[in-house]
Amino acid sequence: AMAAMMSMNPVLAKAWTDIMSESARFMTERLKTDLETQKALMACRTPAELMEVQASFLNTAVQQYADEAARMFEMTMKASQDVAEDLQTGHSRGYDDIPV
Repeated sequence: AMAAMMSMNPVLAKAWTDIMSESARFMTERLKTDLETQKALMACRTPAELMEVQASFLNTAVQQYADEAARMFEMTMKASQDVAEDLQTGHSRGYDDIPV
């Protein structure tokens, strides 16, 4: 159903692609951060260092997820507006273009 809707509305298809690309970008960045944190955890020599790395990781994660939620909200709002505007531009079919 989504594929049919996207093929009929290029504005919706672009919005969907942009949102999926942003999701993939965010996931990739988070995975990089996770790997860097694992390396830092393995290099810790004291419990204090371990706690410092964990606290930094959590602070960074909370900030990144909050930023991403705001970014996705903005993208979704813009996509909704773009699709609504596109639907009002008069792309409706005429009665004379339907084969009988």
